[in-house]
Amino acid sequence: MSMYSADSSPVGFQRPEAAFSELDASGAAELVAATADIALIVSPEGIITDLSFGQPELASQDRMGWVGRQWSDTVTIESKSKVEALLETAAKGETGRWRQVNHPVAGGADIPVLYNAVRLNRRGAVLAVGRDLRTLASLQQSLMDAQRTMERDYSKLREIETRYRQLFHLASEAVLVVDVASQQIQEANPAAAEMLDREIRKITGRSVFSVLTPKNRDELEQLLSTVRANGSGDDVIARRDGGKISVAASLFRQDRSTHYLIRLTQPDGAADEDKGGERGAASHLLRVIENAPEAFVVTDLDGGILTCNEAFLTLTQIGSEEQAAGEHIDQWLTRPGTSFSSLSTNLRTHGSISALPMTVIGSYGTRISVDVSAVAVMQGDPPCIGFMIRPEPVRINEAPSEDESPLPHSVNQLTELVGQVPLKDLVKETTDVIERLCIEAALKLTNNNRASASELLGLSRQSLYVKLRRYGLDGDGDSD
Repeated sequence: MSMYSADSSPVGFQRPEAAFSELDASGAAELVAATADIALIVSPEGIITDLSFGQPELASQDRMGWVGRQWSDTVTIESKSKVEALLETAAKGETGRWRQVNHPVAGGADIPVLYNAVRLNRRGAVLAVGRDLRTLASLQQSLMDAQRTMERDYSKLREIETRYRQLFHLASEAVLVVDVASQQIQEANPAAAEMLDREIRKITGRSVFSVLTPKNRDELEQLLSTVRANGSGDDVIARRDGGKISVAASLFRQDRSTHYLIRLTQPDGAADEDKGGERGAASHLLRVIENAPEAFVVTDLDGGILTCNEAFLTLTQIGSEEQAAGEHIDQWLTRPGTSFSSLSTNLRTHGSISALPMTVIGSYGTRISVDVSAVAVMQGDPPCIGFMIRPEPVRINEAPSEDESPLPHSVNQLTELVGQVPLKDLVKETTDVIERLCIEAALKLTNNNRASASELLGLSRQSLYVKLRRYGLDGDGDSD
């Protein structure tokens, strides 16, 4: 691969005769030798007839022996075509572009030289001048080495950051990272979100004072001020929704910014207080719901699942609660013609619904008809919707007999399907019911004479036979 390429033609002197008119052959040779690292005189046949080296270290015994050899024999295989192109351009009396040519070195790295060639005289002799590119090659190699080193360092930094993220999120202690300048929460781990009873996305970006409410805001401000000055300070007690949280803080630097590392713990005795009163009753209620035989699931207002009980996992064939968390409930709970957004709007307006016929589609494709009751809790943090899902009981006595048609035969049966199947399918099924009833009536009126029945119905006999087979009536005899 060439390290250098110049496609533009050189710009010559404006008045060469004024400076070079008295220049003889010896002076021209000295001028070329002084300005070129390597200069070659090449015959029209491509043979090197003379050479000079502007850099003494290039004039090794091997390279001095190039005289009498083909120029193309002194270069590497991939450079031979470039030498031929240089000679061909010079033979036409044209000035070509500079080309990188590599000269092999026994037991060492190739020497890259940037050549251009011009015709010297009418006999066709060519002057090839070259510039040693080893310094540029060394710089490029250093740049590539530096880039690889940077990539390795970035890779290590990414690995360190990944480990930090894993430890931060798996830590059992509640931790907040707060920017000192803005006093905004930059990061919060799941343990902190659970303790504060908020989602992580609703904690980050907010002021630490809006999330933590101490008995006296001055105490928290004093703590942060002391930590900023001394690196540590005494813990303070914050209150949230009637509970107590102990707040400890320390200081650390990251890049050019300074952050507080705030640790939240539950002080001694707070857990005992939570066991009584409303929190104790709430915990009993939660345990009852968790073990209830009916499926129970809580979602946010957009339908994202927040929590669910074991019965819901069994009904929907989900392996664990973690697999369901964050997923949209309409993956499993559906109702033709009803979207979750309209259901959520109805719940926000009326507060609750009961005994709504819906269908649960399990993760493995099973379909179960269910009755759903739901309630919207708009005062929660966050607001949520609770669903109680009860499978419809199996009615054995309503199973159709072998002689009974699977299609509904009454308006009542048809109206029961409203909300369970799309309107398009319901209209089609209604049409099928009417068509079958008409065919049965025509067969009875004609004493099962299919030819007369087809005339009575205004159908061709072939069409009548197709419909008879479709509705399973072709086995009733054939009286033509």
